[in-house]
Amino acid sequence: MDIESIAKPVTKMAMTILEPGQVPGAFQKAFQLMRSGRPGPVLLDLPFDVQMAEIEFDIDAYEPIVVEKPKASRKQLEKALDMLTAAERPLIVAGGGIINAGASAQLVELAELLNVPVIPTLMGWGTIPDDHVLMAGMVGLQTSHRYGNETMLASDFVIGIGNRWANRHTGGLDMYTAGRKFVHIDIEPTQIGRVFSPDFGIASDAGAALDGLIELARERQAAKSLPDYSAWVAQCTARKGSLQRKTHFENVPIKPQRVYEEMNKAFGKDTTYVSTIGLSQIAGAQLLHVFGPRKWINAGQAGPLGWTAPAALGVVRGKPDETVVALSGDYDFQFMIEELAVGAQFNLPYIHVVVNNSYLGLIRQSQRGFNMEQNVSLAFENINSPETNGYGVDHVKVAEGLGCKAIRVENPSDLPAAFDKAKALMGEFKVPVVVEVILEKVTNISMGVEINGVNEFEDLAERGADAPLRSSRCWTSKY
Repeated sequence: MDIESIAKPVTKMAMTILEPGQVPGAFQKAFQLMRSGRPGPVLLDLPFDVQMAEIEFDIDAYEPIVVEKPKASRKQLEKALDMLTAAERPLIVAGGGIINAGASAQLVELAELLNVPVIPTLMGWGTIPDDHVLMAGMVGLQTSHRYGNETMLASDFVIGIGNRWANRHTGGLDMYTAGRKFVHIDIEPTQIGRVFSPDFGIASDAGAALDGLIELARERQAAKSLPDYSAWVAQCTARKGSLQRKTHFENVPIKPQRVYEEMNKAFGKDTTYVSTIGLSQIAGAQLLHVFGPRKWINAGQAGPLGWTAPAALGVVRGKPDETVVALSGDYDFQFMIEELAVGAQFNLPYIHVVVNNSYLGLIRQSQRGFNMEQNVSLAFENINSPETNGYGVDHVKVAEGLGCKAIRVENPSDLPAAFDKAKALMGEFKVPVVVEVILEKVTNISMGVEINGVNEFEDLAERGADAPLRSSRCWTSKY
């Protein structure tokens, strides 16, 4: 099988090493490529004869190839800042490239120097804490906030840093780009202009660009030449206060919005969330809170069902002293449920919240308009677990059989105690703890095809009690 040809379209480099003497150079090049520009995978195929061969290699004399990171010039950044300060309602779109560059603190510093609101992308969530006054919400068709979309539509200038303009963020490009100018800064030159042509593009590492912009902003601040955007910030804050989605529902079976409300109460700012795909990911991104970089670990792709559990184990291994909370729908959870045993075997404790509607929610919500959603289902009467009440797989028994602890919740008033118990079990036994929440079968989560046309299926919050624990900075005089 020609694995090199198969892998080339989805890697930065794919190579079958045919001669043992090629091994040092191939690895040298691979490590440089995978870390240069936008990070990505490299495949090296080593046939068995190459693996078993011996070569002369002096490790003490080895030197890695320098990783390539383009850096914006002062002239480029001056033009970008000139364009921003010429605008009346500017925004910063913060992408995952800022997190890759370890530059989230610089982003916040720049936003504060300029007093310009920030829109993080899904992969850039956490670059600015959710409770920061300049955090203006996320934009998009699914993983977005209503106030974030409204703020984007009200803007007249956007500078995107380390982002991709993914279609679930932009929606239709005519609507997204109309009436505003764009500057795009990205480490990968071929990304600039790939989705739409910005008014100005800069190929640069996000950290280097932010450092340069901060230097220029400080100079202009000292010269008192920066515009006053306080009125614009006040408008964004007002939207954030008046366009919150309601989360406080008492329904039984439980509405998913209530689960995320209780998660916000139960888990602190140090929590790292891990999620993958589906209505659970979409609603989680709409309603959870993230307070720092790398505290929202997400596959960021379409279709990686089953990724959540093994990813959570990796996060626990990488962040052994932090609280890790995974979020899955029942279908995602079942895809790789056996990986719970790895957590039990190697004492990798985390909490896995499984929102179970036994319904394939995202698939069926998309199919409902075509009158075909009844053709897929995960529900059945479990003859060995009648207490599941037609919801099919008994996740509690499966988790316990894999050496973990598990709790089932059927009433929203029991959620706080369940999360407290899960934290105690995790601390005592050092294994994954599953909290299965039985949801109502059908919940439509907010989404649409244009950022000005997202369908809202539930009422907005009318008072603070409708959406408790949303940041106190969100609530204006309306409440």
